[in-house]
Amino acid sequence: MRGGWRRDDAAVSPVIATVLLLAITVMLSSMVFVLMQGALSTVEKAPPQATVSVRGLDNGFHVIRITSLDQSIDPVRLEFDLMPANLSTEYGVFGMVSDAEVYGVVGSNVSFHDRDAGYSVTQGDYFVVDSRTLGSEDGTWTFRLIEKSAGVVLIDVLLPPML
Repeated sequence: MRGGWRRDDAAVSPVIATVLLLAITVMLSSMVFVLMQGALSTVEKAPPQATVSVRGLDNGFHVIRITSLDQSIDPVRLEFDLMPANLSTEYGVFGMVSDAEVYGVVGSNVSFHDRDAGYSVTQGDYFVVDSRTLGSEDGTWTFRLIEKSAGVVLIDVLLPPML
C-alpha cells in the first residue's frame, strides 16, 4: 500500500479566495458606514419647553415660578416683556434676564432669582414682578419669556388680578 495517501497542499482556488476577500471587504465597509451614519448626520436640538405657576401676593407682587423646564438655559439668551392687554408698548417693561438690574436684584420692578445660583435658568427659578408699582395688578397684563437664539416663546402667561 504504497502511496495510498495523497497529500494535497492546495487550499482554495484563487477565484474563490478573491470572491471571499471581496465579500469580507464589502461587509466590513458597510458595517463601518452604518456605525458612522449617525455621527455624520446633523441633528437639530429641540427648542426648550417650560411650564410656570403664577401667584399674586397680598403685598402687590406677582411671583412667576418655573415649575418645569426640559433644559437649562443661559440667562443671556432670554428676554422678558411685561405688556398690558392693549399691547401698548409705551407702558410695557422689557429687558434681558441677565441684566444687572434684573438678575438676582431685590427691589426692582422685575427681578429674576436663580434658586441654585448656577447662572442658568432652570426648574424652580422664579421672577418677581412689582405689580403695584407698575400698575399691572388689574389682571390684564401678560408676562412673556422669549428664548432669543431659537425665537421660541417659553412663557406667555396672564398675571392674575390682585384684590
